[in-house]
Amino acid sequence: MPLAVTLAGKAGCLISVKRLADLKPIKGHRTVCRSIIMSVASVMVYVDSEQQEAGQVAVAGGIARTFGAAILGVSAVAVEPPFVAEGVIIEQTTEDDIKRIKATLSAKEAWFRRVAGLPSGTVEWRWALDYPTDFLVEQARAADLVIVKRRPLTASHSHFLDPAGAMLRMGRPTLSVPERVTELSGDRIVVGWKDTREARLAVRDAMPFLTRASQVTIAEICASSEQDAARKRVRDVAGYLQRHGVQCQHEIRVHTAEPDGGYLVRLAAEVGADLIVTGGYGHSRLGEWIFGGMTQTLLEQAPVCLLMSH
Repeated sequence: MPLAVTLAGKAGCLISVKRLADLKPIKGHRTVCRSIIMSVASVMVYVDSEQQEAGQVAVAGGIARTFGAAILGVSAVAVEPPFVAEGVIIEQTTEDDIKRIKATLSAKEAWFRRVAGLPSGTVEWRWALDYPTDFLVEQARAADLVIVKRRPLTASHSHFLDPAGAMLRMGRPTLSVPERVTELSGDRIVVGWKDTREARLAVRDAMPFLTRASQVTIAEICASSEQDAARKRVRDVAGYLQRHGVQCQHEIRVHTAEPDGGYLVRLAAEVGADLIVTGGYGHSRLGEWIFGGMTQTLLEQAPVCLLMSH
């Protein structure tokens, strides 16, 4: 909710913070109006060079329309060095190959603009001959939110993005869109809470979506001995969100044989949510891959969009 911050004196000392509706002018003071909740002003979406389905681009366009944001499409293909065996070049990228790649990336702009469906002045296209993950990480400095699609497990790292690897490096919230999803209402949202830095970042980063939702469900999965502490934690998170005008409810669940990520997927289906918000990779990515973890389970199984922060 917009707040009015009243500043006075050369040092700009904070005198008071009030709701804008209650603000009364004070002679000799300077009043600065701003929103304490950062909105989404720029959305970045990664586009595979060979992509034909609207997918995450349509989702990004819808989010940009909702928030009145600019949208930046990015795409990249790496030119691999020659493959040499026993002193003989077995395979290498030719000049014709490079020209074809450049033409494909350049031509993808028209497709991107058409699918995004936004005024040309709010749409930008960037491409490069580079590894997709490296290029997206570099370009993410220009966006509030980065949107990607789930990566096929067999995808080549020179042609396709590694969404999880990008999330770990970007310093930006990542919205991961599953196959065959082309829109996000965000009317009902599940927050998978764990008292970690990553979860706190995710809740803060998701605030523009949470404040627009009609129902937010906060859930923590805990050990049997932790139930009282878990209830206190989710009550604290609910109270924090409610102070920002978020309509929310909360619950805890004791660990069972069901993976934590699987429970969140089931909970989202039960409450009709099409967005799950969680921290991303609170443990190492390798550890989650070997031993299993919530992030890995969600990325592999969730049929809805995931907003994650790391």
